[in-house]
Amino acid sequence: MNEHVLHALNEWKASQKQDDTIPTPIDTSMSRRGFLKTMSIASGGLALGFTIPACSTTETKKQASAEVKFNPSGFIHLSENGDLLLYCGRCEMGQGISTALPSAVADEMEADWQRVTVKQADGNKELYGPQNTGGSASIRKMYQPMREAGAAAKEMLIIAGAKVFKTDVENCYAENHFVINKLNNQKLGFGELASLAANSPVPEKPTLKTKDQFKYIGKALDRHDQGLVVEGKRTYGVDTKLPGMKYAAISHCPVLGGTLKSVDKDAVLQMQGVIDVVEITPIKHPFSSLGGVAVVADNSWIAQRALAQLKIEWDLGPNKVYNTKEYKAQLVKNVEKPAELVTERGDVAKAFSNSAAKVSATYTGGHLCHAPMEPNASVVWVQNDSCEVWASTQSPEDIQTVLAQYLGREAKDITVHVMMAGGAFGRKFKCDYVHEAAVISKQINAPVQLIWSREEDMRTGYYHSINAQHIEASLDEQGNITGWLHRAAFPSIVSLFQQGLDRAPANALGQIDNHPFAFNNFRSETGYAPAHTRIGWYRAVYAIFYGFAFGTFADELAYKAGKDPVTFLNDVYDNSTPIKNKRKHAEQVQRSKAVLALAAKHSGIGKELPKGEGIGIAVHYSFNSYVAMAVHVKVDGDNIKVLNVDCAIDCGQVLNTDGATAQMEGAVVMGMSLSLYTEISFKDGAVVNSNFHDYPVMRTSDMPNVRVHIVDSDEKPTGLGEPGVAPFAPALSNAIFAASGTRYRDLPIKPLTV
Repeated sequence: MNEHVLHALNEWKASQKQDDTIPTPIDTSMSRRGFLKTMSIASGGLALGFTIPACSTTETKKQASAEVKFNPSGFIHLSENGDLLLYCGRCEMGQGISTALPSAVADEMEADWQRVTVKQADGNKELYGPQNTGGSASIRKMYQPMREAGAAAKEMLIIAGAKVFKTDVENCYAENHFVINKLNNQKLGFGELASLAANSPVPEKPTLKTKDQFKYIGKALDRHDQGLVVEGKRTYGVDTKLPGMKYAAISHCPVLGGTLKSVDKDAVLQMQGVIDVVEITPIKHPFSSLGGVAVVADNSWIAQRALAQLKIEWDLGPNKVYNTKEYKAQLVKNVEKPAELVTERGDVAKAFSNSAAKVSATYTGGHLCHAPMEPNASVVWVQNDSCEVWASTQSPEDIQTVLAQYLGREAKDITVHVMMAGGAFGRKFKCDYVHEAAVISKQINAPVQLIWSREEDMRTGYYHSINAQHIEASLDEQGNITGWLHRAAFPSIVSLFQQGLDRAPANALGQIDNHPFAFNNFRSETGYAPAHTRIGWYRAVYAIFYGFAFGTFADELAYKAGKDPVTFLNDVYDNSTPIKNKRKHAEQVQRSKAVLALAAKHSGIGKELPKGEGIGIAVHYSFNSYVAMAVHVKVDGDNIKVLNVDCAIDCGQVLNTDGATAQMEGAVVMGMSLSLYTEISFKDGAVVNSNFHDYPVMRTSDMPNVRVHIVDSDEKPTGLGEPGVAPFAPALSNAIFAASGTRYRDLPIKPLTV
């Protein structure tokens, strides 16, 4: 989650009435000492027979608790037979986090990965710490705590082994699921020591491995659930079924801020299999339902069919005037004239007047929809004394908050089972679809599964910002940049929390102001851009359009200066000046240049290519990581074929190189889709697109050859899931220019007419 958004969210929460329904600000950090204390099991000690949180029935809980003997933290459950159950506290949505984080525990614990089973943890901040899965922060925030949990468990097992061997702890070590006596090579399995280890105190400062001792961290590790995924046996949120469960389908007002005028239920209520028609009203929370009408039935087919026949009238409200084509044109006007000052350094006007050359360009992009393959789905059962949720969610804590507010209960009394998500990309951070299921369940007094249709999912979302950016820069006689003016206009995510916000706030332009280019003469401005729809987090967030503008404009400047793009970018970095922290800036420059060189080397940029082919390159810093992409294309008229992509990433220490490679490949797929095809259009306040036929994502047949190059680093882990998306669009645009001489400044490059 971006810092400015986090600040706005916390500020919004703080402004509410201080009662039990309003959460405290999100805790984005946790100290080692605090983590170990928090993760220690139940009331200050290790508890035998600790109930496993993620088991969904009382009977399976009893069976599991009878076997578990060793619980040094909420993540670790070691049975007497040696089987090791590790919990993942972050949502698995295809990014491989449920392999990466538990592997860090297993590595430090010296566990045999073949003896490990991984399960998704329920929503429980007390046991698992902050569970919000977003902002490319899961590994960055949990890498150290997970390692420490494993290291603490290992030390406790070694202490137990030393007692059995009747020797000093220094004479024992752990290896591959055994504690070994150095003096005589006697071995005791972890399971044999489970009960005895459970009586040892949890060490507060466990010793961590050095990098050369890693067995799993930094290696290629198969996903723990790979077989289940391939065989179609993995259970996703949409797969949840409960005895006596009813099914619901929903329709919302197509325009943000619209309200229900009337609904004629009579004919639908006479249909066989229809149970009820439920009207849902919003509550005061930006992640709750917008309000809608749902049909409840004996099965989902009847619910969807009945919903289609329901006669609903909406009052569309003031946003019915919203048309994205006109709005984007207005954003362009707003950035091509002076706007509100955000940051100023040096004297841009003087730099421009003394320049040898001046270049300007405007870059635009449309709204984007997350469009995960699994649409919004949840099962909720509201009872008099309980509320239980099964949902593919990136934020179980927000579900607890919203449902507690709706039901008038304590957040801790809302049980959230976090299910495997079939894609999310930021959409399932919000829980409007869970709130709606709770309303329906409460009204019909039964468990309810609510599944949004693909069309509803696409037309009632939290969309990536439509945007426009205008950049002007001056060059000296040697082709060096002497001044930079950057205006941006886009409806901000902060508009979710601050109604009436008419432009992106100053801190939303932080990626512009603090870009590693770091010009002496610099000015940034924010243009008028009120929101007419819900704006939300989308994979890579603002880095998408900032990366496109910086990366493409740098290529345009290189062309104007008569330099090849790689040389020009290196010159820009070499001539940059630290804004605040000299050491950090020097690191940014060094690491940016390193990934740039790596991508350039493997792509062969600069070599002679057949007519109609070109290679473009771009580098971008986001989520504390450095990514460069070189894209090789073939252009024949309007036909653009991406042949090869070389992606170089420096994200610090990588947990799982196989997972990191997959993340970069996925970033190419998403980057290519949004660059070439995808855009959400509004007309008369409503989304025009409805499904993949008019919001096309990249097809398998279009997949280029992707080569991922990971920098071997000793730095702390930084973002991995999102940084790879941003550099693709500028690298593609630059490649097309190299191949054809045509420059694209608007995304998507090949929009559909809808």
